[in-house]
Amino acid sequence: MSTGRSNTSPALRALKFTGSALSLVAMSAAALAALVLIIVPLLTGSQTYSVLTNSMAPKYAPGTFLVVKPAPADTLQVGDVITYQIESGDPTVITHRIIGVGAGQSGERVFTTQGDNNDLADEFPVQEVQIRGKLSYAVPYVGFIANGLGNSDRGAIAQWAAVGLLGYGIVLLVRGSLEKKRRGTEPELDAVLLDMPARIDTPAQERDGSFPHLHGTDVSLMGDDPLLHDCDHCDHETSSRHAAKSVAV
Repeated sequence: MSTGRSNTSPALRALKFTGSALSLVAMSAAALAALVLIIVPLLTGSQTYSVLTNSMAPKYAPGTFLVVKPAPADTLQVGDVITYQIESGDPTVITHRIIGVGAGQSGERVFTTQGDNNDLADEFPVQEVQIRGKLSYAVPYVGFIANGLGNSDRGAIAQWAAVGLLGYGIVLLVRGSLEKKRRGTEPELDAVLLDMPARIDTPAQERDGSFPHLHGTDVSLMGDDPLLHDCDHCDHETSSRHAAKSVAV
């Protein structure tokens, strides 16, 4: 007996496998994006920025998404990339690399910065109060999307995006689990169907007790009533509907 599983064409099985693989890739990408772009910045108290100019190219080209984590000024050193305000209290910021560390008139630390793609250092030293944080990591091209969202709505949109990405991942997980469970039950169904014996219900043959096409077949498959045979040395009841014809003695 054939089943729907055995009749599935190789092309259809390949299509299902491809769909499952694409779903897994999409789920992994969604989880990674939510982790890198939203969850980690929120958990670490980091701020996100987008590169707009070529001053830090090619490593941090325009459109790069920057995650900047707050850091004490006394932990900063030459080679660190920092984001700082052009003027204290002004929201406009610059992200450049520290090329020198010094002391101000009152003994506070000041930093000399320069863009990787610039020939000259920045005109004014950076004071501690101007520093917003140290670059934690960067993601290329994602900054273009962040710029399109705008600075004012970015926080709320990021939270909703996190919920959407996580929800999408959960849906894919549940769908994959249900699909795996459904496939796991199919072999059991096949076994039940294949192990069921064929029932023969031929009234004419049952009446005369003949089953010519079941030569050598176990009679226990025919039903609950045994098939009786006449013999010379036994005294069987022949009232069963499956009993053989009576023999006069």
